[in-house]
Amino acid sequence: MTDTTRRGFLQSSVVAAAALTGARSLQATGLGGGQSSSAAASAVPAVEVQVPKMKFFDVEISRLVLGVNPLCGYSHYNKNYSATMKEWYSQDRVCAVMHQCNRFGINAFNYVHLERAPQDWARFQAEGGKMHLIMQVLANDDTPALAKALKPLAMHKQGEAVDKAYQSGNMASIKEWCKKARDLGVLVGVGTHKPEVIAQVEEEGWDVDFYAGCVYNRTRTPEEWRKILNGELTEMPREIYLQSDPPRMYQVMRQTKKPCFAFKILAAGRIPGDGIEQAFRNAFASIKPTDGVFVGMFPCAKDEVRENAEILHRILVNT
Repeated sequence: MTDTTRRGFLQSSVVAAAALTGARSLQATGLGGGQSSSAAASAVPAVEVQVPKMKFFDVEISRLVLGVNPLCGYSHYNKNYSATMKEWYSQDRVCAVMHQCNRFGINAFNYVHLERAPQDWARFQAEGGKMHLIMQVLANDDTPALAKALKPLAMHKQGEAVDKAYQSGNMASIKEWCKKARDLGVLVGVGTHKPEVIAQVEEEGWDVDFYAGCVYNRTRTPEEWRKILNGELTEMPREIYLQSDPPRMYQVMRQTKKPCFAFKILAAGRIPGDGIEQAFRNAFASIKPTDGVFVGMFPCAKDEVRENAEILHRILVNT
């Protein structure tokens, strides 16, 4: 079976091994299980290609921020793929991928406090790993406790929670969260999958520092989907990715002076392999120089960390 997507299913362990060999062995990337991630981190120095940085208030962070979903087994594809992703991402591999990101200059992480994430993060730090946390905060998270324990650089209310508040006419609750987060000594942001949310927050002049916007509006209601699809409704309506969506989100990101992070720029793995670089090019041509992207990585079939770093280097340094 041909692998037509970035996160296509592997058909055998032979395919997996073949995709990860070549100039770098499994041991060199720290993903093969034969050595600990701490050993891999100390054995492999920084590489020649570094992801360019941007000024994010008082610090410099990589314009590519490591996304969290694959590390937790959230594929945004289907349950079988999520289970495969979760099984592959042992703690050893999570830490190895994070250390590899460090070697390519990726120094920021879109952390979420779910499942095994606290233990993985603690181990990565204990092994000498360092990243700025740009943390998404879930609906029921204890924001002050997380800020105190993890000392993130920035916190933003998760897009799912914000979109639900928007759809129910309760954006006042999100504004109140932002006010309370302001007192915690962190940068404050709003996440969303809807361009109109950013437009509303901007129009009302909220005291926020940045936005995180999914370029695909995957939280439309069934009624909204029926209107778009001429009365029809597909299976898994929350995982529909329209090609006409990204320009709308990119437009509102350009219109605000505040820094923005675009996410799901590869449509959660739906972009075919030969279209990945163009999707990155479209993203960086569409956002401001002060903006970045969150990108999840699942280097099971190929070395996505190196691939992404090399793509960004070509786009932002070599052109």
